[in-house]
Amino acid sequence: MNEKEKEILVITQEECAEVIQEISKCFRFGINSLHKSGEVHRSVLEQEIGDLLCMIDLLVAERLVDKENIDSAKERKKIKLKKYSSIFTTHNENDLKADSNI
Repeated sequence: MNEKEKEILVITQEECAEVIQEISKCFRFGINSLHKSGEVHRSVLEQEIGDLLCMIDLLVAERLVDKENIDSAKERKKIKLKKYSSIFTTHNENDLKADSNI
């Protein structure tokens, strides 16, 4: 693994942690409450997810991971969620179909 690949992996790891931290704050304070920065937590979460998606794109671009394998894993996860969770109701399933390009 070269230095560029290591850096991409490290930054991706950091971005995962930042998403986790912001989700925790959404639970603690409410997704629509104000972050200490003055922004709404929902907006901060969106920014952190955007940062993570950027890093995922870089992982794919550098061929550290394969987009088709990621897409297959996403589909397997949806199947598991439909079986083992209550996330998918008729309304939620339609919302997910509309957002399937995420």
